[in-house]
Amino acid sequence: MKKLRTAVLGTGFVGRVHLEGIRRVGSVELYAIGEPEVDKAKALAKEFGVERVEADYHKLLADPSIDAVHICTPNALHYPMAKDALEAGKHVICEKPLATSIEEGQKLVDLARAKKLRNCNFHNLRYYPMVQHMRRMREAGELGEILVAQGTYSQDWLLYDTDWNWRIDSKANGPLRCMADIGSHWCDMMEHVTGLRITSLCADLQTFHKTRKRPKGPIETFAGKTLKPEDYVEVPIDTEDFGSVLIRMGDRARGCFTASQVAAGRKNRLSMEIYGTKMGVAWDQERPDELWIGQRNSPNQIIVKDPSLMKERARPFADLPGGHSEGYDDTFKQVFRRFYKSIEDPTVEPEYAQFVDGLRQLNILAAELKSSQGHGWVDVPAFQAATA
Repeated sequence: MKKLRTAVLGTGFVGRVHLEGIRRVGSVELYAIGEPEVDKAKALAKEFGVERVEADYHKLLADPSIDAVHICTPNALHYPMAKDALEAGKHVICEKPLATSIEEGQKLVDLARAKKLRNCNFHNLRYYPMVQHMRRMREAGELGEILVAQGTYSQDWLLYDTDWNWRIDSKANGPLRCMADIGSHWCDMMEHVTGLRITSLCADLQTFHKTRKRPKGPIETFAGKTLKPEDYVEVPIDTEDFGSVLIRMGDRARGCFTASQVAAGRKNRLSMEIYGTKMGVAWDQERPDELWIGQRNSPNQIIVKDPSLMKERARPFADLPGGHSEGYDDTFKQVFRRFYKSIEDPTVEPEYAQFVDGLRQLNILAAELKSSQGHGWVDVPAFQAATA
C-alpha cells in the first residue's frame, strides 16, 4: 500500500518531537519540513532523512502528493495555517490551542466539516496507558458517581524574570499563556477521563513577573538559563504565570486545579485526582506508569502499567510489556497511528481529539479569562465535544 505523505510546519521543541513520532508510524512518509529558518530546517531534514524543505509553507500545500500537515508553530499561526491547509485539501494535525479566539476555532471546525477532512487538535496527553486505564475503570462503573476532580499542572521553566519564550508574548501566543499552554491539557484530560463536562468555573489568574528580560537573539523552549545581562532587554508582560480555578462538572461534581509555570522544582507535573462514591484514582505525569487506587474499607493500591492486566479497551494504548516504561514521546506515536489510520480508512471513527475538542477548550479559556477579570463565576457553553 502506498504510504501517506506528510509535512511538518515548524521546527521548535514540539516540531522535533512530531518529526520523531512520525518516523515511528510505518504507513507514513515524513516527506517535507516547512520553516522560514531554512538552515535549521535543512539540518533537521538531514538528521531525519526528510526529502524536501521549504521556507514558504504555501509551496508544500500546493503539492498534491502531500496528504497531511502537522502545524507546530507559535499559536498565532495555528488558525491561518490550518485554514490554508484545509482549503488546500490536506488533513491537519494542529498543536493546541487550536486558535487564539473562539471565532477562529469555530471557523476551523466548520471548514474541516465542510471539506470532510480529518482534523486533530493535539491533546496527546490523553494517551498515556494509565490515563486510558482510568477512563475505562470509570466506564466500567468501578469509581461510582464522580464527586470530586482536582489536581495541578506545574512547571518551573519560567520561574525567573530572565526566563523567556515566545509564549510569553501575547502577540504570538494569544491572551492566555499558562492556562492555554498547560491548563487546557488538564481540563481536556479531566473531561476525557470522567466523561463529565465543566459547566461553570471561577478563576484567579496572576502575572508574578510584570516585566521580563527578553533575549536579544532566539532561544529554544525550556532553554535560556545561561544568558548574561548584556544578552537581554526588559519588557512589560501581559500573560499570566499562574492560575487557580474552581470548577463545577456535570450536575453534582465539584473540583479545582492550578496551572503554574513558576513552581520551583516541578519540571512537568500534571496530576489528576478523581474521587467517586466507590473508589478514588490518582495519576502523576512525572510517574506515568503508576496509578494510585484508593479504597474506603480496604488497603489502597499502587498498580504499575502492564498491558496484560489493563482494561481491555485500554490495552491498545500500551505497546510494551509490564516493566517497560512508556512516556511522553509514546503519546505522539499513539495519536499519529490513529490519525493516519482514519485517513486510510474513511469508515474509522476518530480516536483522538478533534478540532471541536479544541474549540471546547477555547470556550473554557475564554470563561477563565472573563471570570478572572470579573472576579466571579462564569458558565461554560454546553456543547458536546468529541471524546474518543
